[in-house]
Amino acid sequence: MTADLVAKRVTNLLAPQVLVIAMPPAVGLLAQGWSGAAWGLVASAFCGGVPAAVIALGVRSGRLDSHHIVDRARRTGPLLAAVAAVLVALALLVVMGAPTLLVATVTAMLVALAVTVPITLRWKISFHAAVSAGTVVVLAHVLPAWPAALAGAAVVGLVCWARVRLTHHTWAQVLAGAVVGTLTTWATLAAFGIG
Repeated sequence: MTADLVAKRVTNLLAPQVLVIAMPPAVGLLAQGWSGAAWGLVASAFCGGVPAAVIALGVRSGRLDSHHIVDRARRTGPLLAAVAAVLVALALLVVMGAPTLLVATVTAMLVALAVTVPITLRWKISFHAAVSAGTVVVLAHVLPAWPAALAGAAVVGLVCWARVRLTHHTWAQVLAGAVVGTLTTWATLAAFGIG
């Protein structure tokens, strides 16, 4: 398998949409069993499913280049849809009394978007790196912390390498994404008293 093929597979397997859909039910399951997983599915449907559908429609119509939205100028609409979907998910989770960890996780997604969306309007920060790093921070709260953080750091490094290898980002863009994802998620969870 060539390096480019590995990079493409990593990019697709660990795309933001995939992680945002898979992570909340997994976190809910690990933290609170099947009821937590059900809450996680609600978060996934809005935070991951709605933006993924918007992007898929954009790709089918020819307005977007791919589900990775390589063309930075085309990111605004899908990102605003993602922000709206995350806001709806957050409101539903709060009103319906979802577990604190899932409310904090969705809030962290919103905070990360609040930082990355304005940046990407001027500079192509890596959402792949930001979302993968944020996912590691959340998983380190429901799995043994150090093993999860170390394994997760290796996965984030692989994601960053893949994005640079495919020339979709520079090293500065993936590192900035990883830092933003890590810090916004950690700070949000800390604000919720999760630590």
